[in-house]
Order: sequence, then C-alpha cells, then structure tokens
Amino acid sequence: MNATKTTLSIFGVLLLILLFSSVFTVTEGQRGIILRLGRLVNDGDTQQVKVLNPGLHLKTPFIESVRIFDTRVQTMDIKSTRIVTKEKKDVMVDYYVKWQITNLSQYFKSTGGNEFKAETLLEQQLNTLLRAQFGKRTISELSGGRDDVMGLLRKAAEKQAGELGINVVDVRIKGIELPANTSNAIYQRMRADMKKIANRHRADGEAAAEQIEAKADADVIVLLAKTNSQAQRVRAVGRAEAAGIYSKAYTQNRQFFALYRSLLAYENSFRSKKDILVLDQSSAFFDYFKQSMPKNDGVAVKK
Repeated sequence: MNATKTTLSIFGVLLLILLFSSVFTVTEGQRGIILRLGRLVNDGDTQQVKVLNPGLHLKTPFIESVRIFDTRVQTMDIKSTRIVTKEKKDVMVDYYVKWQITNLSQYFKSTGGNEFKAETLLEQQLNTLLRAQFGKRTISELSGGRDDVMGLLRKAAEKQAGELGINVVDVRIKGIELPANTSNAIYQRMRADMKKIANRHRADGEAAAEQIEAKADADVIVLLAKTNSQAQRVRAVGRAEAAGIYSKAYTQNRQFFALYRSLLAYENSFRSKKDILVLDQSSAFFDYFKQSMPKNDGVAVKK
C-alpha cells in the first residue's frame, strides 16, 4: 500500500513537472517563437515560422524551447557621434531612434534574438547614413535643414533595417555641436575676422573724419578771408566817412577843431598821475596852456 502511494506521488510530481514545462504564457506587447532542437518551428498551415501571439500556449517538454520578444516600440539613444561635414569640419551629433520588431523570424536569424546586437547593427547602419548625408551638407545647411536630414535618414534606415526584421519608426537629431577644439578654433577665426572688419571700418571712419576736418578747415579759412575782406572794406568806408566828417567840421570852425583835438591829446596824455612828459615849453603842445583862461566871473586873465 505504501509503495503504491509512493509510486502515485512520484507520478503526480512528474506530471506536474511536465505540465509546467509544457504550458507558458505570452503577455500583451510580446510575441514568441518556438525552437525545436534549436531550429525554428514552422506553422503547418502557412509553412511560415510560427509566431506566438499573446495568450496561453503549449510546447513539447525537453524538445522545444520558447523565445519571447518585446515587440513594442523601443528607443535607442545614441550620444556624441563624430561626423565630418562637407566643409571637412567635425561635428558631434546626438540623436535617438525609435524601432520595433516586425519580423520575428528575420530578426532571430539576423541577430540571434540578441537586442544588444540588433541595436549595434542598427547604430552602425544609421551612422553610415548620417555620414553620407552630413558629407553632402555644410554646418549652416544642417542647422537650417535638420528636418529634411531626419526624413531622409528615416526612409533610408527603414530599407536597411528591414534586413534585420526591424521597422524604424522615427529618427530624431537632438543636437549638432562642434568639438571643443574646433569651437575654439572657429571662435578665434571669427574673432580675427571681426577684428579685421572693425579695423577696416575704423580706418574708413578716420579717413572720412580727416576729409571732413580738412574741408571744415578750408571752409573756415575761406570764410575768414571773406569776412576780413568785407571788414576791411567796411572799415575803409567808415574811415573815409569819418575823414570826410572831420574835414567838413574842420572847415566850419578850425579854431574849435584845433581846440578839440588838443583837449583830446591832453586827456590821453594825463590819464595817470605817474605819467611824466619831458617837453620844451615852447612846444605847440602847450599853446592852449599859455593862452588866457577865464575867471569865475568870466573875465580873462593872463597866465
């Protein structure tokens, strides 16, 4: 009786082991393939590789094995890839790729079901495409036409990635930057070019300033010459008119005119008490001092 129970227990355990080894589940977002002794199993109806959809499935224990793959959209982030542009300048490109497994049999045959190998092959293909596209464009063209480059990359990548059983959903360039040494060289060259332009503008400004200053000096000289000429003419006219007035006044009363002129001479000669004149008493300068001077009552007296 005990031997029978033991045998049944062992048989039950083996049955459970076989059951658990035969039953497996494929979850949503995944697909699976069956390998029989390491070879892909084909569907009897379509004669194509049998792909397992989400759900509960059975397999032959110890003979068949199952490989399950994530068939959702995957994102591969690729950073700092050095690429040469049309103008022979290195740029660092950061981009990412969204890809998805669409052909499980082709994917397994091309990559052995290894996701790392698949992404490595896909990255190599994309880098080759990037170098081809960037080699046709300058940095300024890449900056302004990034969307066009990404569209061309996606279309070209779709064709080549099909050989891996992969569909490239999208390719996006996140950034295009110059390496540090190249950036410094370009900055120094730009600085030198700007300095040349500034020096040229400064030289042009100085030349224009000298021309303006020379013209201003010439205009000032001409204006002063004209002004002096006009002043001399006016002065000459004034002197002539003054001489005429003096002459007319002299002819009307010569004695008064002589007295007036003498008084002006006296006024100019005796302005300061410190002035000293050494003259002969018989000089004509003292004629009016020698003549009679009126008293307070108007009677003339001899001096």
